[in-house]
Amino acid sequence: MVDRSKLPAPEQGLVLTHFLTVRDVARSRAFYADVFGGEVVLEENPAIVKVANTWIIMNPGGGPTPDKPDVTLTAPEPGDPVSAFMNVRVADIAMFYKAATARGAEFLTEPLDRKAELRCYMRDPDGHLIEIGQATGMLEGLYADPPA
Repeated sequence: MVDRSKLPAPEQGLVLTHFLTVRDVARSRAFYADVFGGEVVLEENPAIVKVANTWIIMNPGGGPTPDKPDVTLTAPEPGDPVSAFMNVRVADIAMFYKAATARGAEFLTEPLDRKAELRCYMRDPDGHLIEIGQATGMLEGLYADPPA
């Protein structure tokens, strides 16, 4: 029997999940379970990892299906432009950065002070961009400078 409370299956209303097209389901499933302390809910088809108060669903890419005609899913290729990314908010970015790095996560930079928050980015094994942020100045009404 499946424990419904562990699945993204609300009894009423809705729940927001994040779907990732991945090249290697086992590798990606392990990454999200290890780096983010997630719980593997389903191993495959699709893989589902519960992380904090959300779920990450992973499956390999593929061509159109009857419910998404003319849509092909592919994992990002190096150098692809980014139009969306996961945003993870943490209570202590220094602690998260240290622990995630020890578990094999690779960050683009160390956490940087952006006035409103401390922030850094990492990529998952397929190249999906993930922002890691900790609210700082925004808690006192200080916000980042607008883009130039």
